[in-house]
Amino acid sequence: MSLFDGEPEGPKGTLRTAPLAERMRPRSLDEYSGQEHLLGPGKPLRVQIEHDDSGSMILWGPPGVGKTTLAKIIAETTQATFIEFSAVMSGIKEIKQVMTAAAQASEMHSRTILFVDEIHRFNKAQQDAFLPYVERGTIRLIGATTENPSFEIISALLSRCRVYVLQPLSEERIAALLRRALEDTERGLGAQQLTADDDALQLIASYSSGDCRSAYNTLEVAAQLANEGTKHIDRPLAVEAVQQRVLMYDKSGEEHYNLISALHKSVRNSDPDASLYWLARMFAAGEDPLYLARRVVRMAVEDIGLAAPEALNLCLTAKQAMEFLGSPEGDLALAEAVVYLALAPKSNSVYTAYGAVQQEIEHTRQEPVPLHLRNAPTRLMKELDYGKGYLYAHDEEGRVADMDCLPDSLKGRSYYHPTQEGREKLLAQRMEEIRRIRSGKRAGD
Repeated sequence: MSLFDGEPEGPKGTLRTAPLAERMRPRSLDEYSGQEHLLGPGKPLRVQIEHDDSGSMILWGPPGVGKTTLAKIIAETTQATFIEFSAVMSGIKEIKQVMTAAAQASEMHSRTILFVDEIHRFNKAQQDAFLPYVERGTIRLIGATTENPSFEIISALLSRCRVYVLQPLSEERIAALLRRALEDTERGLGAQQLTADDDALQLIASYSSGDCRSAYNTLEVAAQLANEGTKHIDRPLAVEAVQQRVLMYDKSGEEHYNLISALHKSVRNSDPDASLYWLARMFAAGEDPLYLARRVVRMAVEDIGLAAPEALNLCLTAKQAMEFLGSPEGDLALAEAVVYLALAPKSNSVYTAYGAVQQEIEHTRQEPVPLHLRNAPTRLMKELDYGKGYLYAHDEEGRVADMDCLPDSLKGRSYYHPTQEGREKLLAQRMEEIRRIRSGKRAGD
C-alpha cells in the first residue's frame, strides 16, 4: 500500500513499465544480496525479522544499497500493512491522516509498518508527529536515510529506533547482479538474448560507486545500444553507456565532510599522493573551489604554522589564482598548494597555544589591563598611574625589557611552545635567548 498508489501493476506486483532496477528488486531475504553483517544467518536483524520482532528502525546507507527493498521484505515477511511514505512529497497533514488510520487499525489488532523514504528531509515538527505513535507501538516506523541520523533525526525519535548501517555493495557483487539481470527472462533482460563481456560488466560496476540502482540503469542504456547493433555488450559500449563516473557526493551531507576530513588528515600526515587524490575527488564531484581554497588556507595556519610561515602566503596566492583563472585551470594552483603543505614541516604550536588562551579566558575572570601597559593620553590618566612603570623595549639592552605583560593572576603562564620543526626551531632558539636576557636583568647581571 502507498499514499501514492495508482500505477498499473503486472504479474507478481511488478510495474509493467518499471525500470530494470525496480523489476530486479529482491522479493525475499533469500534473494536479497549484501549486508551480511545484518542479514546473514544468525545475525540480529535477520533473527528479529524471522521472529516478527524487528521494531522501529532507521536504515542508514548510501543510495542503491537496498534500504527500500529491505523495508518491503520486512513488511512482506511479517505480514503487516505496509504504507510507503515519501518525505519529499508529504507534510504534517498526510502524516496525521496516516497516524489516525494506523491507530484505528491497531484497535482492530492489525499492525502497520510505515516506511518513510528520505526521512532526513522531514523537519523537527514533522518528525515529532511520529513520536507518540512509535512510542505506543501503534506503528512500526522504518526510516531510510542517506544522511547521518545523529545530525538529521531528532534525538527523541532516534532513541526509540534501532539504527542499522547498510554498506555499499562491492564491485564483484554488483557485477554478479548485472549478469543475473542479463540472464533473467522473467524480470530481467533475458528475453532480449544479449551477451556481455565480464570486463564490460565490471566496468559498469566500478563506475557505480556501490550504487546498484545506478548500475542497473547503466546496464539498461547499454542494452538499448547493443540492441541497435550486435546484441553484445563489450567494454567500449559499456564506456559509452557510463559516460561519466557516478560520484557519491552531497555538498551539504556527511560525505562532503568525510572527504574534506580525508584531505585535511592526509596533508597533516605528510602524504602528498593521498592529498592530491582527495582534492581531485572533491573537484570531480563539483565542490565549490573557494570552499576548498578556504580549507587549504586553514590547513596552512593549523598544521604548518610557523614551521613554514611562507605556506600561508602560498595558499593565499593559490586562492587568488583560483579566483583569477576559475576552474578547471585554477584547480592546479590548489593542487600545488596541497602538495606543498603535505611536504612542509608541521607544527600546531600556535593552534594549540591559541586554544589554551581561549580556555584560560573562558575559565578565569576578566583581569584588568595592568596599569603600566595602559596609554595615558590625558592628565587624569597620568595621575591615576596609567603607563607608570612602562619600559620601552627599544631603549633596553637586547631590546627586551624586564616587564610582565600578563595580568597579575596569570604571571608566569606559558602558552606557546615551539617545536623543533622547520623555521620554528629558530623561534625556539630566539625564545630561549629572550628568557636569558630577561633572567639576566632580573638577576642584576
